Amino acid sequence: MRMVLLGAPGAGKGTQAAILAARHDVAHVASGDLFRKHLGEGTELGKLAKSFMDKGELVPDDVTIKMVLERIAEPDAQNGYVLDGFPRTLPQAQALDVALEGRGQRLDVTPLIEVDTEELVQRLAGRWVCRSCQSPYHERTAPPKQVGVCDKDGGELYQRDDDKPEVVRARLQTYEGLTAPLVNYYESQGKLARVNGQQDVNQVTQDLLAVVEDSEAA
Repeated sequence: MRMVLLGAPGAGKGTQAAILAARHDVAHVASGDLFRKHLGEGTELGKLAKSFMDKGELVPDDVTIKMVLERIAEPDAQNGYVLDGFPRTLPQAQALDVALEGRGQRLDVTPLIEVDTEELVQRLAGRWVCRSCQSPYHERTAPPKQVGVCDKDGGELYQRDDDKPEVVRARLQTYEGLTAPLVNYYESQGKLARVNGQQDVNQVTQDLLAVVEDSEAA
């Protein structure tokens, strides 16, 4: 099984990608983890990526693609993989298809976890962190006993800049702009499968597993 899992920040993509990979005994390939690994180990690709990041520039597609292709060539990915966070743009998706074709492979399915923008804002903008011990809280799903105070050490809770509502909305707008062409691309190939991400986590998992089974039966 080779698949790309699509979904906006806050849609639960990382959680579901890990579950799907475990259920099917394939590799969970998260682009964020790959970047951290290469940067931490100081690999050639990591140094190259850092040279762009240090200048405040986006890491070029070809560097990201090389990282992903190296990863999916590893032994644990030979039975398949779930790509999480890649591709993010149409050129990345096209480059991935070309590379896979060169290996005699192809993607089987690309599920899209759909969640309304306002629900995403509530999920992301409800996050708070203890300034001293970094314990995470959420206004809706994991609130502290006392507003603004950490249950563990009494530290002050604060909201990271990335989690502020106005920043979250801007992030989601950027995501939509980049992902719309990607959705159209996979839909035109007949590989896109939409899944309602506003259900219970277990139900989302069941719907995704059903999508995978349908693709395997096709």
